[in-house]
Amino acid sequence: MIETETPPERAYLVALDVPDSRFDAEDSLEELGALVAAAGGTVAGQAIQQRRTPDRNSWVGKGKAEEIAREVARLRADIVVADDELSPAQQRTLEEATSVPVIDRSGVILDIFARHARSREGRIQVELAQLEYRLPRLTGRGKQMSRLGGGIGTRGPGETKLESDRQIIRKRIQDLKERLAEVARQRERARGSRATEGLFLASLVGYTNAGKSTLMNALAKSDVLVADQPFATLDPTTRRTGLPGGITILVSDTVGFVNKLPATLVAAFRATLEELADADLLLHVAEVGHPNLHQRLRVVEETLGLLGLADRPRLLVLNKADLIEGADGAVVRGELAAEFPSAVFVSATTGEGLDALRARLAETAAASWRRIRAILPYDAGGLVQRIRSRGSLRRADYEEAGIRIEADVPADLAAEIEGYIKAR
Repeated sequence: MIETETPPERAYLVALDVPDSRFDAEDSLEELGALVAAAGGTVAGQAIQQRRTPDRNSWVGKGKAEEIAREVARLRADIVVADDELSPAQQRTLEEATSVPVIDRSGVILDIFARHARSREGRIQVELAQLEYRLPRLTGRGKQMSRLGGGIGTRGPGETKLESDRQIIRKRIQDLKERLAEVARQRERARGSRATEGLFLASLVGYTNAGKSTLMNALAKSDVLVADQPFATLDPTTRRTGLPGGITILVSDTVGFVNKLPATLVAAFRATLEELADADLLLHVAEVGHPNLHQRLRVVEETLGLLGLADRPRLLVLNKADLIEGADGAVVRGELAAEFPSAVFVSATTGEGLDALRARLAETAAASWRRIRAILPYDAGGLVQRIRSRGSLRRADYEEAGIRIEADVPADLAAEIEGYIKAR
């Protein structure tokens, strides 16, 4: 028997430990290892270099680059993966020093997106981000650094296509941008259609792998893909769900955020993420027991700011509460409850806290509702049904004059009912 499956690439990870860094270098390197695994690679070794600032030429400095080269040879690593985004010059210098391809965190993230993109729109967005990222990095890579057989960072357009003609690449970028502009227009029309339906929309946002898709499935009894790896969800998914009091809302799941998310990727997915602007409430889902909880909360808030969503109402949902147990868990819960008094502790896996979350959602959705009392004609059965589906019909008495109703409904539906009565 001949083994034909290509073994996973062995990656040597490198991080810089610089003063005032947001993330601890070891924690950031651990996350990079998870990203490499999600891209189909395996970690062969790793190194952390302490510097005041990154070296302009080699990122880590000449001496460290030589040390990395020796370790790469000793461990028989196939690639070097840098934890920061490298300039084209830094990437070429490290490749010359190590004699293996060098990719950075941005390249790995783009590769994961290429693996997971399923919809036509998602593939367009990923290809655009990859082309804009790779275009300035083509010069001087050399044939020995091309990995035409595949590997991390080569999914998508491919090195051969990229190296063929810069003008063709630029034309392709322009074409993809025009396609995404049309996608944005289609989404705008779809949002307008949904707006006429008038349902309250709660959108899940958060750091990648915080359990948003699992929570979505638990809330809406849906079947969104769940995987224990970064960026399992790329395409937004929206589902209806019922809440206490007969309230129906929409819940949507979106792509997760991550530290050092490539700017090209944020720009390419802007058409998708702009749907968050239509949300009545952002459910910020976070992994309650993660050691970098506060840093991850900050990353999500900053990314929302970049998208112009800093002022959107939000509710913090501290997920995976089942994983913090015992005395230490009680202390963590107490401290976080004091710091975030409006947060809801849940476990999307065990169901803990889901009733409380549903109640909070129902309360928020109904906060702007109006109480109406009216007599509707018997031929307005469709309007009564909409009151049932969108609001809370407290009573409906069938009298000689018509259907006497008392209901709590969204403001737009209340205005429609009043207009209907006046028009008769």
